[in-house]
Amino acid sequence: MSDKGSPKMDTAASGFEDVKTFNVPVDSEHKSKVLKLWYWGQPHHFAFQVSWISFFLAFFATFSVPPLIPVIRECLDLTKSDVSGAAIASVTGAIFSRLCLGAVCDTFGPRFGHAFLQLLTAAATMCMAVVTNAAGFIVVRMCIGFSLATFVSCQFWSSVMFNVKVVGSANAFGAGWGNAGAGFTHLVMPFIYEGIKSTQPAFIAWRAAMWIPGAAQVLIGLIILAFANDLPDGRYADLKKSGELKTEGKKSAKCAYTNYRTWLMMLSYGYCFGVELTVDNNIAPYLYDQFKLSLSTASLLGAVFSLTNIFARGLGGIASDIACKYFGFRGRLWTLYIVQMGGGICSLLMYYTKSSLGLTMMIVSFWSILVPMACGASYGIVPFISKRGLGNVSGIVGAGGNTGGAITQAIFFTSASMTTAQGFLWMGVMIMAVTSVTLPPLHWPISGWGSMFLKGNPNKTEEDYFLKDFSEEEIKEGTHLTVMKFAAESKSQRGYSKQKSAVQQSVV
Repeated sequence: MSDKGSPKMDTAASGFEDVKTFNVPVDSEHKSKVLKLWYWGQPHHFAFQVSWISFFLAFFATFSVPPLIPVIRECLDLTKSDVSGAAIASVTGAIFSRLCLGAVCDTFGPRFGHAFLQLLTAAATMCMAVVTNAAGFIVVRMCIGFSLATFVSCQFWSSVMFNVKVVGSANAFGAGWGNAGAGFTHLVMPFIYEGIKSTQPAFIAWRAAMWIPGAAQVLIGLIILAFANDLPDGRYADLKKSGELKTEGKKSAKCAYTNYRTWLMMLSYGYCFGVELTVDNNIAPYLYDQFKLSLSTASLLGAVFSLTNIFARGLGGIASDIACKYFGFRGRLWTLYIVQMGGGICSLLMYYTKSSLGLTMMIVSFWSILVPMACGASYGIVPFISKRGLGNVSGIVGAGGNTGGAITQAIFFTSASMTTAQGFLWMGVMIMAVTSVTLPPLHWPISGWGSMFLKGNPNKTEEDYFLKDFSEEEIKEGTHLTVMKFAAESKSQRGYSKQKSAVQQSVV
């Protein structure tokens, strides 16, 4: 299958493989070796752009409600437990959908994962306009929250489109720009509401405002279906038909579910992305109630936390890639540990600055950088847990974020006996405890990889690790060949000094 755009020869292609042409330099898997943030060329960068936009709109839809909570709770006569229950529901719904979408990506491709989820949840977003009671409010928020599973297809798509040397940055920028949708909605929803309210009663204005994110979801879903490719070489359906691609959902799922690293990263991610979800649900109402601000001012200041995703999550991915370049794979682990612990400290400090708006916003500014950085650094690690089970690994770890958000919301931000400031305090304790327990045990038994404190096995290679997901029969059949290419590219994760030493030894 030929690709659009001005052709550039794939110099990594070799042997009897068909030489394909792309408009960016690619590796042996036809993944882009470069990430051009403002480029839209097919297939790599177009997928990157529509992927983050889709995730952005999922956040826009899911968090279009919190900025209007002061109005909605009065209109629907909601209690604090109703509002908190809906917040929990909005992130809980995505736990199941993220697990499912991982399998969908492995079997049918990220394109369908994005498009159909957006089209289905758009209906739920628009249904918020007909909600009349607390039960309906909670159910609809849960259904809208399913759209947050587009994160899984976003990360999967970047991982199959970009080379291992830039995949951390690609994953981080894609997810970071998508997460900024939460900040965007805090900025624009009050103004959309006020604009409609100038001609309509308040109880109609907030309902009509919900049609804006719903319509945006429909539009991006149709664009992805019509124009995007799943892989550098084409769409899943076409590649399966031609025999170039084989997908085995059960075996890829087994690779993900039986790898202990998947579950430790799931727990860890629950206290970086889970924290982000919790803060997105609580920051604007907290500022509104604690400092007696206006609705628009509280939403504007609350947007600071999410809007930093425009650069902060990408910064986490870049930091992970750079640390790996100089210190090997353990550099990625230490990067995540440091920034995630920093996020925990900021959460603690929110309690001690509760009497000062200025100090609170100063802490929020630092917090809003460290939390997204931890999220970005997390997905600098995820692609290397299991190449064969990548979709399922992404889904499980992503679901961990929503699980952590739901648990944290339920424990610390639901009870009327605990203030929001106290919730931030204990959430900080939880962040640091979970981070300290989950990250040090992560270990890759590969020469130059290892863990935070232990070295890898000098007698084990990347091929040894990634090919353990295949049986001898499958290897004889050639099922492993794609993963072999990935393993070869992954030698770059040993770090600069290890690669230099290997080259010198080969010369000698």
